[in-house]
Amino acid sequence: MRRISLYVLILLGAFFTACQEDNVKVMDREYVLFQDTLSFNPVLADENYSFSIPVTSTVACDYDRTLAVEIIDKGSTAVEGRDYRLESNTVTIPAGKYSADLIVYPQYDRFEDDDTLSFNLKLVMPDQLRWELYGDETTVSMYKVCPFTLDTFTGWCVVTSLFLYNYPGVDNVDNSYQRLIKTEADPNEENTIILHDWLFDGYDVKIRFDNSDPANPVVTMPEDQLLSDEESVFGQVNGDNRILGTSSPSYVSYFNSCQSFVSLWLRAYVYNLSSLVGYVGDFYNVMEWVSDEEADRLQREEGM
Repeated sequence: MRRISLYVLILLGAFFTACQEDNVKVMDREYVLFQDTLSFNPVLADENYSFSIPVTSTVACDYDRTLAVEIIDKGSTAVEGRDYRLESNTVTIPAGKYSADLIVYPQYDRFEDDDTLSFNLKLVMPDQLRWELYGDETTVSMYKVCPFTLDTFTGWCVVTSLFLYNYPGVDNVDNSYQRLIKTEADPNEENTIILHDWLFDGYDVKIRFDNSDPANPVVTMPEDQLLSDEESVFGQVNGDNRILGTSSPSYVSYFNSCQSFVSLWLRAYVYNLSSLVGYVGDFYNVMEWVSDEEADRLQREEGM
């Protein structure tokens, strides 16, 4: 466990006394706390990459306030010096300010593709600064974000679909909600792939990847993708015999390059010419890319 120097504790006591006197004019109590008691932070493939953990105060003082930060070993799965390092073991709220950032440098090469590691931090300060409602600790979680390449999402893909679970189709005698399909890069559209026979044979759809913010990689399905005809899915025609789809605006759809999967929320709907007949609903789908060897096994052993 991190030791806190006596010098820092003396500073904290001095700062609290002076700030408390000044705060009489502003509010009855001063509290200092982590902005979030739990945060999730990406780890990018950049040796200079860092993220911040905000520390906030309920008041501003007319001088700098320096607080020590202690790493709590109990409950932490990340190890300081191996999986991450702190820029400093103290954080300073500047004069006239309400907050400051504690900077964390994660070590990308120490993370496995499916790792989510965490560590716990504690602000070391006089009890009078601690707000009982929020406490003085936070848990910092970190997950790996691999560089994006479209090739990761081409080839064999296992689709697990709640649309198929609810509407398996007239000819789907096994009522299977999983399919093994092939995907390829769209030669005409950047960062777009074609999902051949996605939910039903003979109907290809497209999805587009957006990696402009590597920490929040999202995927979208363009509007009016033809999923199937109505007759072979519903057993009847309600509109113009087309089931169309797009990514649902109600949920976030995203992809994971490390683990080669897409999480897609589909909104399905039916038109009659240009008039909307009705929404079929929003359905969750997961697409996982597998090797040629795994695809061969799935075909032989599971009949996919």
